[in-house]
Amino acid sequence: MQQSYLANEPIHTLYFGGGTPSLLSAEELAIIFESVHHHFVVDNGAEVTVEANPDDLTPGKLKELKTFGVNRLSIGIQSFNNHTLNFFNRAHSSEQAIESIHQARAAGFDNISIDLIYSVPGQAADIWEKDIQQAIALQPEHISSYSLTIEDKTAFGKWQKTGRIKPLDENKAIADFEVLMDTLSSSGYEHYEISNFSKPGFHSQHNSSYWQQKKYLGLGPSAHSYNGDTRQFNVANNNRYINSIIKGEVPFEIERLSKENKINEYIFTTLRTKWGCDLSYLEKNFGYLMVENPILQKLLVQELIVLNSTIMTLTKKGKLLADQIAVELFVSS
Repeated sequence: MQQSYLANEPIHTLYFGGGTPSLLSAEELAIIFESVHHHFVVDNGAEVTVEANPDDLTPGKLKELKTFGVNRLSIGIQSFNNHTLNFFNRAHSSEQAIESIHQARAAGFDNISIDLIYSVPGQAADIWEKDIQQAIALQPEHISSYSLTIEDKTAFGKWQKTGRIKPLDENKAIADFEVLMDTLSSSGYEHYEISNFSKPGFHSQHNSSYWQQKKYLGLGPSAHSYNGDTRQFNVANNNRYINSIIKGEVPFEIERLSKENKINEYIFTTLRTKWGCDLSYLEKNFGYLMVENPILQKLLVQELIVLNSTIMTLTKKGKLLADQIAVELFVSS
């Protein structure tokens, strides 16, 4: 039903993520891969990533994933501290997290990404530092790290309202992020996007496509798609999604992007990366002269951004305020 969305362009990346795709059986994976290869042209060297929990990565599962051509794992470790993992209600232990990486190596995976979470309420600074050091010791090719966020309708949201956990501390988040940047950078990891670090040559090709405004097709409940002119948002409700698919309809909402939308999205996504925001691209494609924006000069004086010819990038200080800076540079409709 969606095979024409990308206008028959070859597929360079496949990403199984959201939820726990490592729970899929071999039979279910076979159905998906066969369908993808039947309806799309997939490059021989395509990056194929599967998100997984450490406790799902048994030797049998790893061999199975290899058989289907999966060549990149994104392992949701979150922390190497068992107390923190219990706080997150994770099913795995620190020992299982470490073992999952060793087993993945033994299975032949040479492109492994791990996720870590910082700014955990009540967590001592040295625990976060040990998490980073343990990650470095395992030498994954890629590390994604995110500050903990608490949503109102989650268990954490309820706990925060009742005082069971402390409110998030912005100063702690900043301190943890600075330690993360300094430690990983000094250990050979390139900080190529606000939340992402990699060894040379191991950027996430899939996620980089988002930040570089490339087209993508999302399949499944809640999935988003983008073709340069519109965005599609599949319904989040599982039953509604399934019932619509049975009827031969893809249940999505569509947003047609205005020129201002496209400018703002370009600013927001590119400014997060090491490649930066190209002011000449904005002028050529949208007729927008960013250099005339007085906010730009203010940010330069505050040393939050640097301008190298026409490329605007964030300074280390600017990376702490990335979203806020992007919003300040947005154009209004």
